[in-house]
Amino acid sequence: MTAFLTLIIVLFIAVAIWQMVKIFDLSQVGSDNGQVATDKDNTLNGYLMMGFLIFIYAITIASFWYLGDLPLMSNSASEHGPGLDNLMVISMALIFVVQTFTQFLLHYFAYKYKGEKGRKALFYADNNTLEAIWTFIPVVVLAGLIIYGLFTWTTIMNVDESDDPMVIELYAQQFNWKARYGGEDNTLGMANVRLIDIDRANILGVDESDPYAQDDVITTELHLPVGRPVLFKMRSQDVLHSAYMPHFRAQMNCVPGMITQFGFTPSVTTTDMRRNPDIIEKVKNINTLRLERQVEIEAKGQELIYEFDYLLLCNKICGTSHYNMQMKIIVETQEEYDAWISEQKTFKNSLTN
Repeated sequence: MTAFLTLIIVLFIAVAIWQMVKIFDLSQVGSDNGQVATDKDNTLNGYLMMGFLIFIYAITIASFWYLGDLPLMSNSASEHGPGLDNLMVISMALIFVVQTFTQFLLHYFAYKYKGEKGRKALFYADNNTLEAIWTFIPVVVLAGLIIYGLFTWTTIMNVDESDDPMVIELYAQQFNWKARYGGEDNTLGMANVRLIDIDRANILGVDESDPYAQDDVITTELHLPVGRPVLFKMRSQDVLHSAYMPHFRAQMNCVPGMITQFGFTPSVTTTDMRRNPDIIEKVKNINTLRLERQVEIEAKGQELIYEFDYLLLCNKICGTSHYNMQMKIIVETQEEYDAWISEQKTFKNSLTN
């Protein structure tokens, strides 16, 4: 109650000050208070606007020159990645062209039509032709982008079941990920958070009576065979999370109480991506910075030398340790994947009696 009364008092004080300022402004009408801009002031502001326009263009060119090389835009690791990157490049190019043109008009008109003594502004009510032009052009451009985006989205989201995609569940909880493979039958067993039993190591709430669940494999590291379609089924145990795999151009929300899904086909193994010149340069720069903080990093018990890995991240601010919610993804050959999965315990064998 005290906080509410304090808020009301502060509000009344603000209103009173506002009214006093209005009265003061009204009392100055008709007096020569020196606050009216002169031709010299307007000319200076016009030149400043043109100077700022030059600054905008200069900083844009410098940014493209020094920061224009975006390795992530050319290092997609999924089959649908290049199409999504192409959509992004087209969108950014259009934004750049429109921004360059409109900023020029904005600053140039501010200079050309600056205030001058004895100069009266022209009242121009409307122009139907101009209205039609600047309505039609954005509509056509945006419609094209939206239609292109919808086709791209449909291509990504419509997973072809005839391709026999590998089914994997991504299970999100504050603040870690678990992966559950469908096993030899490639079918996930039923699961519900109400079935979680920590004493029996059933940490994902998998239905122990479901025959399809017996050969499921639960891991803390995600292995994917290159060139094979993967269909991810996503669940959340607690709050809203977002499964984000940047190099695979994949992201989907994990919503408590429902199952969402996203599918893609990995196209570049982890080993091959580590040989990519862009990635090599990036890793080199990161390790240079880490060596400068060697004492601090070693004091935290972390590995000093960084090595590239694909990552599954959470792209929703889901709590205090959100920044640390990640899981390593390893893309490998089918033979390497088969060897790895054969060493993992099935759900049935992992249960504690």
